Amino acid sequence: MLTLRRLSPDDCDWRAMDALPDRVVYQTREWLSFLAATQRGEPFVAELLDERRRRVGYFTGLIISKYGVRILGSPFPGWSSGPMGFNLHPGANRHSALRAVLAHAFGPLRCLHVELLDRGLELQDVAQLGLRHDTMRTYAVDLRPDEDEIYASVTSPCRRAIKKSRRFGVTVEEAHGEDFADEFHPQLVDVFAKQSLTPRLDADRVRVMIRELEPTGRLLLLRARSAEGEGIATGIFLGMNGVAYAWGAASLRAHQAVRPNEAITWHAIRHWKARGAQVLDLGGGTEEGFTQYKRKFRPDEHVMPHVRESRFAAIAAARSAAELLARRQPPRLALGRRTAPSSDAAAPSAAQGSWRASG
Repeated sequence: MLTLRRLSPDDCDWRAMDALPDRVVYQTREWLSFLAATQRGEPFVAELLDERRRRVGYFTGLIISKYGVRILGSPFPGWSSGPMGFNLHPGANRHSALRAVLAHAFGPLRCLHVELLDRGLELQDVAQLGLRHDTMRTYAVDLRPDEDEIYASVTSPCRRAIKKSRRFGVTVEEAHGEDFADEFHPQLVDVFAKQSLTPRLDADRVRVMIRELEPTGRLLLLRARSAEGEGIATGIFLGMNGVAYAWGAASLRAHQAVRPNEAITWHAIRHWKARGAQVLDLGGGTEEGFTQYKRKFRPDEHVMPHVRESRFAAIAAARSAAELLARRQPPRLALGRRTAPSSDAAAPSAAQGSWRASG
């Protein structure tokens, strides 16, 4: 049996924690600060202890309240966050770690609902515990082969798109600063306007994310320019400890024919590979356009369980009903346009179909 002992974020040895081999950017202090600021939540960091009170890992999440219901998310839909969950020492059992989190959440934390997405959690882990869960399919490009081999492995339409962008003079450059959000967001709005939608991810949230993450060196902001020097597409990528994520992508429809999106993704692949990354996670989802684009890069597909367990059956029923209602109802009107589905389509790994952000 494992137990949890909560830690104060101010007392954590973040440098040592971030050096753990299975640590991802969504578990860092800076990401928690971003979530706390944008979701009005309370960071939750805990040690996992075995029966002899020896530390065998960590758990990271955020406590929020929705309609009076106290929730532990790691993460929760709508946060624009990728997987959080556990960091475990070799030999530690994720099955036991998950049980410990639920016991602590429904006990000392007084939470009524828990949602969790962890890179190492398997479907059999949640099935053995009989937990409510959805599944999330994610697409990850293997960066371990040499660059020429990676390029040769992508689909021929993808290679043609990359070559076309070069032929038409598209260049990709690194960008910096919070003002990037003011460039990214209008392009995002233009992408959604193609389907008469408006995105829920606003410029302020992107600005806060840049403010928190850029000083760490774990953030890559990319801009594609046309041959005339106009900014026509943008990309946001995160990475650390060998794992990079495509977090956001946007472009101007008038310039999509010169394929700036493929140029940006290829630039990101080269960037993170040069910095030792072994995988670039493009996110997941069910939207056909998004999945077709990701499959151009011949990624490996992996299915993860998205745990959503409640203290009481009534809470679980309300959560499921809210999700079903959101899917059945027509999108809400906003300034004459339909509001986008609550999975923020700007963030491939965090929201662009990575998992449905309902509720």
